[in-house]
Amino acid sequence: MASSDPSKRPRPGPWPPAPESAAMPPSSWAKRTGFRPKFSGETNASDSGQITSLPPPQQPPQAQAKPRQPDANLDLEAGRPRPSPTSNGEAVVARDREKERDKEKDKEKELTTPVRKRRDSDGGKNLAANGQPAAGEGSRRVARNEEAAAVDMLPQSVMDDDGFVARHSHMKYELRDTPGLVPIGLYGFQHFLSMLGSVILIPLVIVPAMGGTYEDTANVVSTVLFMSGVTTLLHTSFGSRLPLIQGPSFVYLGPALAIINSPEFLGLNGNNFRHIMKELQGAIYIGAAFQAFLGYSGLMTILVRLINPVVVSPTIAAVGLSFYSYGFPRVGTCIEIGVVQILLVVIFSLVPLSLFITWATAFLLTESGVYSYKGCDPNIPASNIISDHCRRHSRMKSCRRFSHALRSSPWFRFPYPLQWGTPVFHWKMALVMCVVSIISSVDSVGSYHASSLLVASRPPTPGVLSRGIGLEGLSSILAGLWGTGTGSTTLTENVHTVAVTKMGSRRAVELGAFVMIILSLIGKVGGFIASIPEVIVAALLCFMWAMLTALGLSNLRYSEAGSSRNIIIVGLSMFFSLSIPAYFQQYGISPNSNVSVPSYFQPYIVASHGPIHTKSSGLNYVLNTLMSLHMVVAFLVAVILDNTVPGSQQERGVYVWSEPEAARREPAVCKDYELPFRVGRLFRWVKWVGL
Repeated sequence: MASSDPSKRPRPGPWPPAPESAAMPPSSWAKRTGFRPKFSGETNASDSGQITSLPPPQQPPQAQAKPRQPDANLDLEAGRPRPSPTSNGEAVVARDREKERDKEKDKEKELTTPVRKRRDSDGGKNLAANGQPAAGEGSRRVARNEEAAAVDMLPQSVMDDDGFVARHSHMKYELRDTPGLVPIGLYGFQHFLSMLGSVILIPLVIVPAMGGTYEDTANVVSTVLFMSGVTTLLHTSFGSRLPLIQGPSFVYLGPALAIINSPEFLGLNGNNFRHIMKELQGAIYIGAAFQAFLGYSGLMTILVRLINPVVVSPTIAAVGLSFYSYGFPRVGTCIEIGVVQILLVVIFSLVPLSLFITWATAFLLTESGVYSYKGCDPNIPASNIISDHCRRHSRMKSCRRFSHALRSSPWFRFPYPLQWGTPVFHWKMALVMCVVSIISSVDSVGSYHASSLLVASRPPTPGVLSRGIGLEGLSSILAGLWGTGTGSTTLTENVHTVAVTKMGSRRAVELGAFVMIILSLIGKVGGFIASIPEVIVAALLCFMWAMLTALGLSNLRYSEAGSSRNIIIVGLSMFFSLSIPAYFQQYGISPNSNVSVPSYFQPYIVASHGPIHTKSSGLNYVLNTLMSLHMVVAFLVAVILDNTVPGSQQERGVYVWSEPEAARREPAVCKDYELPFRVGRLFRWVKWVGL
């Protein structure tokens, strides 16, 4: 008989009541409150803050329970109902329920602990001897789920049974989508607008450094636009097939300046531009051939095992940081225009819009006579000017808009190969470019992996990766023949643009490439770009290099960024990438020495005074030049430490590439990466250039 005392009656609960012996699911309170634990069997959170779903631990059938209804009197900290103080009887009943639930949780821990221990004993993975998931459906599913966690999949993605992305809900258009002409045109134009800074600014630095005129600058800019469009079409069709723009990279800018400022070129008379450009073309040609061999021979599949986010991150960040001596010192030559340009590009976050505003301002000030030379010769170096009046007005050259470049440019010009003459080959310069091509490949590997997580059904196979690197080598060979002054590689900023615009279709990139080819044929476009004042170029480069540094460091989100191991490796790599080149650049230069190059080019003349002295002058040139490049030092330190200091695969963020056999069985992966026009069937026997 039930007790008639109302104080001893149990408080009514949800109907139907759950069995007393049933265990309360550990995830029910977390799901109701929205709490996401960092370490639990329900979710796995990396240090970057992104959370990926993991399969729940397998439990016996008797341990499964029906989820309870939400309780309004829920303790968010303890995950259980609070005891109500309304009556002593209800408080006693509540305490008894708490004890029972504590016992039930202890039973659940006993059931789930063996599963976790078994996973932990395997190091968080279940892999075969070759590093790929072992055979068997259960083991393969567990391994791929944990590999998906290691590469830090986006939480908005829909996961399939194997743990990879099946459909990217956060993207408007994916890799093989073909939207209408209007979306393709708008997004394609936006893609190349964001890349315009990288594409056009490099010629504005290297051509004047070689002694070229404004007409030479306009012609090189047109050539760069043409080759960027052609190589992008080649890469989206026969390379990795990801929506990645190809063009001149800042990876090649430092080595190009080092070759331009070689000791043998300092005393040249006459047209220095064509002579130095032919030397630069020969070095790029040999370095590109080495990169093509690295990809198509299959050696890239071996090298990629050493390349992980902890290596890519400091290497790319060092590329941006290496130009600190050029950036603001050049902005300071015309501070009123340079600082305004930096502020505008930060406010609008769009290079073309801020460029148009400051270019128009410089045009008005130049035409109104504010930036006139006041009777002084602008071609005399500032160090040789005696008059205080001319010394004050010598800076006007950096502020002025060069209208002569726009007026002298033809309306139509077709870039053609060997337009500067036959390339000249020197083994010491070619060897420097071969090492630089490896750094360029490291940059591309990080871009391939990041973009595939955004737009593709699965990451590419090692064969597709090698095929992309090989085609980048062929693209750089074309760039050397046409004379762009730098090699061609994947632009890192493109991945950020894909994530922001949510446009992952390769059709948008291909349409933008056609537009670039058309613009390259209009000579006035190159003339307009060549007329940009030097200080505006320097201000834009400050923004671009800062973005490149940030994008490089963002690769750490694929690893455990809070790991002390990774912090030490990245910290040492970044510090030595600045300190060691500074030692080489300052060695042998006294404070009062008269250097024949401007101060912002002094870091690139280390070949003439570096600390390494052997009997071979060519070997001295190669070693001194390479050790003065920040990205080379960062790569060497990072790749050695990351592959020698112990660390788990998840901690290191080891890149996970698709298995070739599994990729061939999945139609979605084949459609993403297979070559068009059935070209892949001709190369099925070459395993490192296909799926």
